[in-house]
Amino acid sequence: MPLTLADFDYTLPAELIAQAPLPERSGSRLLVLSPRPGAAPQIDDEGFADLAGLVGPDDLLVFNDTRVIHARLHGIKDSGGQVEVLIERAVGPHEALAQVRASKSPKTASRMRLADAFEVEVLGRVGEFYHLRFPADEDLFALLERHGKLPLPPYIQRAAGEADESRYQTVYAREPGSVAAPTAGLHFDDALLARIAERGAKCAWLTLHVGAGTFQPVRVDDLGEHRMHRERYVIPQATVDAIATTRAAGGRVIAVGTTSMRALEAAAQEGTLEAGSGETEIFILPGFHFQVVDALVTNFHLPRSTLMMLVSAFAGMDSIRRAYAHAVEARYRFFSYGDAMFITRKNDSENDNNDDAV
Repeated sequence: MPLTLADFDYTLPAELIAQAPLPERSGSRLLVLSPRPGAAPQIDDEGFADLAGLVGPDDLLVFNDTRVIHARLHGIKDSGGQVEVLIERAVGPHEALAQVRASKSPKTASRMRLADAFEVEVLGRVGEFYHLRFPADEDLFALLERHGKLPLPPYIQRAAGEADESRYQTVYAREPGSVAAPTAGLHFDDALLARIAERGAKCAWLTLHVGAGTFQPVRVDDLGEHRMHRERYVIPQATVDAIATTRAAGGRVIAVGTTSMRALEAAAQEGTLEAGSGETEIFILPGFHFQVVDALVTNFHLPRSTLMMLVSAFAGMDSIRRAYAHAVEARYRFFSYGDAMFITRKNDSENDNNDDAV
């Protein structure tokens, strides 16, 4: 039977959606999910700080070092109407694609004054986004940093505060360009990274800039009709070399976050992982053949979302259903500021429920 949106639904009490981070980054909980062929998965409740004990000396953790930009801006159109702009991604030093909310859609060649500080020109539409030209006398990210606001996810029912400026960034964030944090990385602090290094595990880096499309709902029931948003990634040669060394030593490649997984698996679609940059629309559903990632650190994801589909492909649909039911019953905290999972990949030869449907 073909997969449908309902296959990835679950009931989540609203009070389990985390509205703020815990006082300590690594103070969150960690659900450890280990699929077992022919049996129910093993589910263990740990603390995130215990992750250091789950990695071995030959393992490699791959982190996404993207940095969240001040992507939200308010302003007025040249006709006088109010607008809210959310940058999707930069497409040049002074141009970006953006979502624009307004009572009437802005027209091509019209202008908007944002943050009461500068004007942008509407160059046209690219799918659901507007192509905007920003002033040429200043770097786009510098302009946004000074005049924009940090964009928290839509399920956090408050405006971004001063604490979010640091807590909605990973401690290793370097490359500006995301409009949402790679949230699995928010749990890591310097002390935990040091303990992982003491275990002998290695770290590697890539960059995938998360777009606002990550929060867009799937609007079709037939998943074969869904088209993913595009995201840009860069994988350094040093990371490719580290993965090869890990493979040779018999260690595991552990993706920290679905963004790291998407970049690695997208770059290996031709069969061999290669360094470089590109854009991906990869849509990972049950039945997907993983070529790079052996284990995954990830937060809990929205019902009926493409990320629920991704983790279901990785661990098995039945395993994920059981894990999420356990997490709800055990009162885990969900989504960006919530708790995390450590998932071992299911055996590719093992199918459960609809895992062989696509």
